[in-house]
Amino acid sequence: MKLNSPDLQNQVAQLIIDTLNLDIEVLDIKPEDYLFGEGLGLDSIDALELAMAITNIYGFQLRADDANNKNIFRSLNSLTDYIQINRQ
Repeated sequence: MKLNSPDLQNQVAQLIIDTLNLDIEVLDIKPEDYLFGEGLGLDSIDALELAMAITNIYGFQLRADDANNKNIFRSLNSLTDYIQINRQ
């Protein structure tokens, strides 16, 4: 189920770019592309930095020991859906 709006999705894509100092544009991050590995190429350190930025901006904490992190950070869509559900 898609819960996210295009505005929130663009905001999250920009957050990824800004937080990780990526030299790409928002439109370069496709909603379904993997954020890790063969996709955008993020690693575990990137995930920690991104989780801290999400906590600061959206007011909830992503825990490092959450068993769902692999699914949460799978793609821009999954991350945006999670933020939409949990933000305060």
